[in-house]
Amino acid sequence: MLRNSVIITGSRAIARSYAKINLTLDVLGKRDNGYHDVKMLMQTTSLFDLVIVDRTEEEISVSTNLKYLPNNDKNIAYQAVLAFLEYTKIKGGARIIIHKNIPVAAGLAGGSSNAAAVLVALDMLYNTNLTDEELITIGAKLGADVPYCIMGGTQLASGIGEILTPAPPLPDCWILLVKPPVNISTKVIYEAIDGADIKTHPDTDGMINALNSGDLYEISKRLANVMETVTVEKEPQIRGIKEKMQKNGALGALMSGSGPTVFGIFDDFEKAKASADSFYYQFKDVYLVKNHT
Repeated sequence: MLRNSVIITGSRAIARSYAKINLTLDVLGKRDNGYHDVKMLMQTTSLFDLVIVDRTEEEISVSTNLKYLPNNDKNIAYQAVLAFLEYTKIKGGARIIIHKNIPVAAGLAGGSSNAAAVLVALDMLYNTNLTDEELITIGAKLGADVPYCIMGGTQLASGIGEILTPAPPLPDCWILLVKPPVNISTKVIYEAIDGADIKTHPDTDGMINALNSGDLYEISKRLANVMETVTVEKEPQIRGIKEKMQKNGALGALMSGSGPTVFGIFDDFEKAKASADSFYYQFKDVYLVKNHT
């Protein structure tokens, strides 16, 4: 759980906000308010951003190591401060410094993870003792992946992503993440999927059974994401990355979220490292990580 990764020192909180991957992702329909009902199994990885939150009297500020990211209320971390203060009726503020390691607009929930870290850090700094349910309520207003990022681990997410049910953990493995040099708009992919003819949906219950058995091979066979079909049409190189990972020994490979990051699951470090090395010459964003609880 994210709360376990936060260090408090005086009026400062230091947190790791972790990237996620989707073991399954199914879109069930669209609500009148524009949100989509989903059913997906998500898993935390060991790739993380470092988020530092200082308690302030009233100032709110955000800075990152990436100059192109907004540092105002367009940043979801800034929005998280506003949402926390509104919910708790506290008069205060926060100074936030984020060192980004998770690639942006990658399908790895980097921004959502940052927002989750800010909410948990503020709860601890202001001693508000919010329950997980309260944090999830706040987080759901910020983004569909924020509730999951608050809880972390292996979770089945339903509704718009705010209904979380713990799932059996993914067995220890190596996870190779490769993001091609394109950014994908989640909004655009959701709009495209509304009109798409999706013939095959993930066997989420079968995946839960495979997780329960701890069989990495059965798990890898059931990786599925309905968004992949739509995104691959826009970015065909995603298919090439998947095929190369599997040729390199991945037990299974899949696009995460709305993309474009592809992940491969490996049970052997040497194969995983060799596969990672084969991608470094072509792509900047290549990460060999572990699953994380």
